[in-house]
Order: sequence, then C-alpha cells, then structure tokens
Amino acid sequence: MKPRDNGQAMDSVCVTKHYRTIFLSDVHLGTRGCKAEMLLDFLKLNESDTLYLVGDIVDGWRLKKHWHWPQAHNDVIQKLLRKARKGTRVIFIPGNHDEFARAYCDANFGDVELRREAIHDGADGRRYLVIHGDEFDGVVMYARWLAVLGDWAYMVVLEMNHWFNVARRRLGLPYWSVSQYLKHKVKNAVQYIAKFEESMADLAHKRGVGGIICGHIHHAEIRAVGDILYCNDGDWVESCTAMVEHPDGRMEIIDWSQVRDASLFDAYRGRARKPRDLAPAEVVAPALAATGTDGPVAPPPRTGAHGEIAPVHAARKPSAVDG
Repeated sequence: MKPRDNGQAMDSVCVTKHYRTIFLSDVHLGTRGCKAEMLLDFLKLNESDTLYLVGDIVDGWRLKKHWHWPQAHNDVIQKLLRKARKGTRVIFIPGNHDEFARAYCDANFGDVELRREAIHDGADGRRYLVIHGDEFDGVVMYARWLAVLGDWAYMVVLEMNHWFNVARRRLGLPYWSVSQYLKHKVKNAVQYIAKFEESMADLAHKRGVGGIICGHIHHAEIRAVGDILYCNDGDWVESCTAMVEHPDGRMEIIDWSQVRDASLFDAYRGRARKPRDLAPAEVVAPALAATGTDGPVAPPPRTGAHGEIAPVHAARKPSAVDG
C-alpha cells in the first residue's frame, strides 16, 4: 500500500477554531513519548478565551534521570507563552510530574497564573473544580516507589507503542495506542479508572460544585457520576486528547489523532537525522524572552533538590512557532 502524502494531509485541515475554554494535561514534555508536534499542531489551529494546563505539562521525574528536550518541546512552551502574551488567560495547575512548580502556586510568571487548583465557572452555570488528581491516587500518595516503578514500565510500553506505530505508518495505517487498548482490556486497570472517577466525583460533592475536571490517569472521559459531571481531558503521550468548552457551556473531548493523522507526527525520532536535544539554558532563555519576565519558567534544569529553575538571561532566538 502506498503511504499517504504527508504534505497534503497536513494541509487538509487549516481552519482555526475558537472555544470558550480549552483544557490540556499530561503532555509530559521532556519524555520521548510526548507527541509535541501533535500538540503544537493543535495549539496552532485552536484558540480560546481561557486555557487550563491541568498538570504534568513537563515531566520533571524523567528530566532528572535523562535530559531529553528537542526543539519541538521548546516550541510548545513558546507557543503557550505566546498565547498568554496575546490575551489568552493561561492557568497552570501543576501535577505530580511537574510538582517542582507547586512551590510557586498563587504567583504569576509573565502572563501565566500558577494555581494549586481552580474553580471554573461554566457558561451554562455549572461550577467545576479543576485539579490534576494525583492527590487522590493512593499509589502516588502512599507508595511513591511503586509509582516510580509504574512510570518506568509505562515508558517501556510507550517506547514499544512508538515503534509499533512507525511500522503502521509505513504501511499507510492510522495511529493506534497499545497502552489505551491494554487499559480497556485489563480488569485491574478498568477498576482503577472507575475508582478514580468515583473518588473525584466524591471530592466535587464535598466542595459543593457540580463538576470536576482533571487529568493524571491518561484516560479522556466525560460522564455523569451521580449528579456530578466528571471530566478528564486525557493526555498527549498516547491518546492526544483535549477537552474544550463551547460558548453554550457544552464540554467536548477532541481526539486530535482522529482530526489529524497522528502517524504523521509519531516518528520524529525515527527520522534519518535525529534532532539535537537543547541544553537547559537554550530552553529557559527563549521562554524568559517570550514572557518578558525574569521569573522561573519550566522546564527545570537537571540540578536542584526540588527541580527549581534558575533564571537565565540571553537574547531571544528566532522561533519555529507561528502565530
């Protein structure tokens, strides 16, 4: 079967859409499994009045062990900062993988607001608690070593998923997530997701809100749990999903791998010429220039007990990010 024309496919969807709110989480910049090109494509074609970054945007766990930061990851950071500078309200709620940023919650860096959690007022009158969700994951809270082990195993599955989809792409087949398939088939994984959703709905009840928006478990879902609307915006390492709020308050999951052919973005590591990893200073300096601030900006350097980011002053380099 003849592979599809990547150039024609990339140009087939070029209409920019505007939403009241966009919710993104679990991007895991700094890992090889991150679909940075896919997310950058989404950010270029989708605008909003408010943008929530609901945790695990940068994977500090992985960066402490191995520095991996291609240009595409830098472009995502610059694109997010540019949106904030141009008027989009950007609210960053750190997760467990970017917990280094929790020390700066209730502060603003440039035009980005850092919050431990947030209350979102929907256009239809429903109030939502916006939180990453790791605080209600017993493995993360009480057995961190097991969480780290699980993170390693998950990265192995993602590596297998990458090469599996490289082969599918060469055969002209669409992207298919191995890990998502396993989640739906393995009984314990299904039970874990159900318990997590119930715990989050119970939290919403206790907080007196009508809905909850979270991430963490890499499983996009919008469903009623009793009288609570449970919303999970998914991730950008396997399913490439975001959640959007329409002007009438309706919530919708957008699977960008269905809108755009994910196989076109999946194999940037498989190119003949491997992209050069950027050094920490090359990452931080353009971000600071974009925000016009001297405050710390993700991602963190490899040094430091808590992953803090030291300011770096340098001339801004031309960016590959448009708009």
